[in-house]
Amino acid sequence: MSKIKSSNIGYPRIGENREWKRALENFWSGVISETELIEKTTEIRLRNLKKQQEKGIDLIPVNDFSLYDHVLDTAIMFGIVPKRFNYTGGKVDRHTYFAIARGTDGAVASEMTKWFNTNYHYIVPELNGVKPSLVENRALTFYQEAKEKLGIDGKPVLLGPVTFVKLAKGYDPQEFSTIVEKFIPQYVQILQELVEAGASWIQIDEPILVTQSSKEEIAVVEKVYQAFAEHVPHAQIILQTYFEKITAYEKIVNLPVKAIGMDFVHGDSLELLKTYGFPKDKVLAAGIIDGRNVWRANLAEKHTILGVIRQLVHHDQLIIQPSCSLLHVPVTKTLEQKLDQVILEGLSFADEKLDEAVTLTKGLNDGIVSVQAEFDQANEAIKQLIKTYQSNNEVRKKVANLTSDDTHRTVSFAERIEKQKQRLQLPLLPTTTIGSLPQTPEVRKTRTKWRKGEITDQAYEQFVKEQIKCWIKIQEKLDIDVLVHGEFERNDMVEYFGEKLNGFTMTEFGWVQSYGSRCVKPPLIFGDVSWDKPITVKESVYAQSLTKRPVKGMLTGPVTILNWSFVHDTTPRYEIMKQIALALQKEVEALEENGINIIQVDEPALREGLPLNRTKWDEYLTESSLAFRLATATAKADTQIHTHMCYSNFEDIFDCIDDLDADVISIETSRSHGEMVSTFEDNTYQKEIGLGVYDIHSPRIPSVDEIKQNINRALQTIAPNQFWINPDCGLKTRREDETIAALKVMVQAAKEVRNKQLASQK
Repeated sequence: MSKIKSSNIGYPRIGENREWKRALENFWSGVISETELIEKTTEIRLRNLKKQQEKGIDLIPVNDFSLYDHVLDTAIMFGIVPKRFNYTGGKVDRHTYFAIARGTDGAVASEMTKWFNTNYHYIVPELNGVKPSLVENRALTFYQEAKEKLGIDGKPVLLGPVTFVKLAKGYDPQEFSTIVEKFIPQYVQILQELVEAGASWIQIDEPILVTQSSKEEIAVVEKVYQAFAEHVPHAQIILQTYFEKITAYEKIVNLPVKAIGMDFVHGDSLELLKTYGFPKDKVLAAGIIDGRNVWRANLAEKHTILGVIRQLVHHDQLIIQPSCSLLHVPVTKTLEQKLDQVILEGLSFADEKLDEAVTLTKGLNDGIVSVQAEFDQANEAIKQLIKTYQSNNEVRKKVANLTSDDTHRTVSFAERIEKQKQRLQLPLLPTTTIGSLPQTPEVRKTRTKWRKGEITDQAYEQFVKEQIKCWIKIQEKLDIDVLVHGEFERNDMVEYFGEKLNGFTMTEFGWVQSYGSRCVKPPLIFGDVSWDKPITVKESVYAQSLTKRPVKGMLTGPVTILNWSFVHDTTPRYEIMKQIALALQKEVEALEENGINIIQVDEPALREGLPLNRTKWDEYLTESSLAFRLATATAKADTQIHTHMCYSNFEDIFDCIDDLDADVISIETSRSHGEMVSTFEDNTYQKEIGLGVYDIHSPRIPSVDEIKQNINRALQTIAPNQFWINPDCGLKTRREDETIAALKVMVQAAKEVRNKQLASQK
């Protein structure tokens, strides 16, 4: 009887101490050369592989490492470069690679959006008139590297052609089949070269198969994998899915591949197996360890589930692995020195999840007695963790007793907006920013010193005040209409609130990649959430004291705080979301009491959290809009509530956006080159809105004409008295000179369009 194998789907790129991030940013700023960048990132990549080898993972992924994004890597592998970057063919150089992701002075960056329902962002491929050719077999390069340098027969990882094309843009829906077919010869060549090089297994990721697919799309999938089987019959392909159950299960499991990878954490994959069975000629790669959360697995329970699965597959044709790539969790918990020991024992980051997979594999192969000690340790850690859960009966009672009246403002938007206009006296097409201003090296360095106790609280507070004062003057000089205090006291928009609210705890090194070199440190929610005292009032009030122009209070919304935290399952997620909303309601009231009349409650993660299974959409959207309204329900009629959202297909959630009942919404749209406006061409929206007029994720400075074009496109469908002018997101990652230059252009463009509009009204 063959032995069950352990596997990994993908490993974090960033390094235990974010060495990858520092190498990238040093290269971009000219501190290190391209040669040094490659040396440093190669070292990280090989260390990652060696670690997995030492842990006993049988199938170690290669080609899961990236210098920016794996979807972008796939595009350049086929020479897919937008025309504006003047690509002339051949292997895509590093300059062009980063230009696509970050833009240049003469070319806007490609659109960036969320990877399914995660906080990871990918670069959207542009397939306009594409003629793909294999200009670089990255999978082969990294397979050979692992084999030659570490003796690892790695498992090459490829993003599948169906998912790649489905996530791309630049073609009509009816062209989908034709476009996918263009990539078949290139994938066949990649597979042939990998098989010739000796690759035992090849993982092809097709997560799109857990979303709703038409019969025509499934027919395309069948055609692709039949072609692979015909042209590369010796390729042992693992068709890998994750994040939900497979939708067209009976079709997909009968594709001519050697193995099917399924997520047994999210969705009802076990029920699919019980109902429809599993082919006797295939291996099941069972994603049994949660690759998207950080809490320790109950190994005994997982072993029981695997026992059921084992009865449904043929002769132990089983692989044990995480539910998805470990890209979505921190690297290792071994660096954490300050966490409560009980919580630390209850955590499992990427390295620990690999240990869990290996333990479960050993238990199946050698019997449960061989791993009983590990099972007992996990059970005891989980038991102690649950005992430490911080319950708050008062908060639970408030949530249980909520009524419809508690989740609505008492005055309609039509009445509110008139009161707000009278109070604020803003010009037509008012200008503002999304909230954060540049977090310079000096800001980050000073915060680090304060956290280490090297400077006093008073010294740090004075430093923050100086930054606020400086930027209030800059914003006034730029003639921005609604100002922000800049959030210099904040590390991250969710982490900051996690440090201030009850029910949260923080790690020191729990970093996760969000986009490019940008990493975030999600809080751990392990307790009922409540509010003790003002969180943001001091800085907002100080900023308002420096100017006669309105200053926005800045909060992160309940949906985003929940979605960007690692939440323990002791309490249902929607209950926690309402608890967060009640806490934020207290903060809104505190800001109002201190004279802040514009309050922005950001929800960049609302669309991101939309379940992949459409049958779960209504519940999620209903609960999300309820939580937002709960957070803002007690705001006075003349207090203007703003919100902000990122990278979204807004047609999916348009009704929910309206249901939030925010007075002003700003939407990140600049990278989609005005395409988002079509949503508002097809739907009537009565409230006020700002469609981001330039891309803050790129260092390039837009031109006045470019911004005017974006504004005028929006004004074709949105009335001028509804429209705000703003960047598409916060500015914390930009340099001061870039920020000032871009905002100067934005204000000039806004004034020119404003003057033209006013002249036309006379």
